[in-house]
Amino acid sequence: MQNSKVFFTDMRTTEGENLQAKLIRLIRTAGIANIDFRNKFAAIKMHFGEPGNLAFLRPNYAKTVADMVRELGGRPFLTDTNTLYVGGRKNALDHLESAYLNGFSPFSTGCHIIIADGLKGSDELMVPVPGGELLRQAKIGRAIMDADIIITLTHFKCHELTGIGGVLKNIGMGSGSRAGKMEMHAAGKPSVSQDSCTGCGSCAKVCAHSAVRLVQGKASIDPNACVGCGSCISACPVDAVEPEYDAALDDLNQKMAEYAAAVLAGKPHFHISLVVDVSPCCDCNDGNDIPIVPDIGMFASFDPVALDAACADAVNNQRPAAGSRLDNSEDKGGDHFSAVCPGTNWRVCINHAVKLGLGTGGYELLTI
Repeated sequence: MQNSKVFFTDMRTTEGENLQAKLIRLIRTAGIANIDFRNKFAAIKMHFGEPGNLAFLRPNYAKTVADMVRELGGRPFLTDTNTLYVGGRKNALDHLESAYLNGFSPFSTGCHIIIADGLKGSDELMVPVPGGELLRQAKIGRAIMDADIIITLTHFKCHELTGIGGVLKNIGMGSGSRAGKMEMHAAGKPSVSQDSCTGCGSCAKVCAHSAVRLVQGKASIDPNACVGCGSCISACPVDAVEPEYDAALDDLNQKMAEYAAAVLAGKPHFHISLVVDVSPCCDCNDGNDIPIVPDIGMFASFDPVALDAACADAVNNQRPAAGSRLDNSEDKGGDHFSAVCPGTNWRVCINHAVKLGLGTGGYELLTI
């Protein structure tokens, strides 16, 4: 298979070209205008950052991409899905407030924000996984699947479970509904915290398999009847229904690739990654450590797999930033991601994505 083209530019600027102008030049050169955007809904999939985290991408970058889509005749919107864990983005209202707090609004970005899986994270579509080995269907936020075109704007970083937080994670994990996220993270079934449960019965009302019942004023889930759909997690108003984060990390990476394959199948797509503020943990954390390497630059490609590979290689080719978690690691000369997040193997996701036909592991890096 022929190597895909990945376009790159560093973060240096001149008096005549700031970073936003440079980003425009990058994505134009990479060929974004080859997509027919005319009167089409374009989902710009990104991460709005957990409140307290300051490593997420600035809204200025989102505006740059949204303005480009509008110039090409498209109708852009920024989007993400609700989180499985309890935090500032577990439902659409909290999620929007967190986005506003972090500077994302129609006034700062030039387009609207849509939380793709709805108010409680249950507005999903069952989407076939082409060539799926672990999954046959993926539970994807409806607004993402309703979009005509998928654009990703990714903050490339480390991740505690998957090794890297790149394009494939942004699309795969980031497009899954709350139940979809549970499916990727969990090999088991959810359970109810008896201490937190108020006995409201919301979980029992949404269970289509009669797996939930109230016992002495508390909800209980029968694991034999439960199919692991995750509807009860979204329904619980006090977060008493808890998923089991017990999936093997390699399985998690492969499921993530399969979710990405489900989202992108049959849709025009284009991908942008900024390798800046390369934090040792995900932007889902309510804080961030110092970057593990210096800022590298901006990358763009039609191939999400090649793009992730190029960004990972670029990070691994850098020396550790002084005082960072990588600098304090015993393994400074090998893979930076496994050094920072022991036990992870980001290449599993890359290799599985290649197998699914999402892209190539090889790439031709073109610097502009």
